[in-house]
Amino acid sequence: MTGLRNLIALLVACLTAGELQANPMTLQGSLQQGSLLLGTVEAGSSAFYRGQSLPLTAEGQFLLGLGRDAPSSIELRIVDLDGLQTVQKFAVARREYPIQRVNGVPSKTVTPPESDLARIRNDSALVKSARKEITAREDFLDGFQIPLVGPVTGVYGSQRVYNGVPKSPHYGVDYAAPTGTEVLAPAAGVVRLAHRDMFYSGGTLIVDHGHGLSSSFLHLSDILVAEGSRVIRGQPIAKVGATGRATGPHLDWRMNWHRERVDPQLVMKTLPVQ
Repeated sequence: MTGLRNLIALLVACLTAGELQANPMTLQGSLQQGSLLLGTVEAGSSAFYRGQSLPLTAEGQFLLGLGRDAPSSIELRIVDLDGLQTVQKFAVARREYPIQRVNGVPSKTVTPPESDLARIRNDSALVKSARKEITAREDFLDGFQIPLVGPVTGVYGSQRVYNGVPKSPHYGVDYAAPTGTEVLAPAAGVVRLAHRDMFYSGGTLIVDHGHGLSSSFLHLSDILVAEGSRVIRGQPIAKVGATGRATGPHLDWRMNWHRERVDPQLVMKTLPVQ
């Protein structure tokens, strides 16, 4: 019985350690809503989340994104080379999101007229198509930096109320800057979408960082790169604007892991510049 108690104590210690670890798996990042986690398993193992296999790098690393309203716990399943399965549950911290009231927004972008609905649907289809291809790129491993230096005027997850009308939450980080300010690539990747005039987001750029992780840059006044081109971290890729649903010039930087919208500010903590 003493041996069994010692084993239980060891397992509990692994669950509560500062580095989230479940042999043979480790997780890097903050277990909270909106976070991106970097996991590592032993070579030759497989990782599964919600019944889906997670792409692995040659070193056994994988990404896992938690959405704005992620549940209070998640479960990962690891299968090693011998077929042995390890199922691990992790608690996810709940976040409190502020309410942000934005006035002076063009009324047609708050309640679009019937004549604009086809355009909105087409914009949505283009964005989904740009994120559809899941590549084996590993650009994310080299880390992320802020795309420009400026005051943060909007944060991830906040409930948006436009002209007094409650709308969907805000899923990006807003940086205030004058029109024409250069936007730098926060990490390397490949441009999947470069659109100069979408209904809600105006000038829109999407960059694929690999393994389902992508960045979106909204309300741009100019785009400096073409679809299909590769960009490197720190490269000028666009210019700040006030296009689409915006009340003034700013950059709205958003990030997705597959269909999950994650917080760019947390991504930079999980994947700092190497």
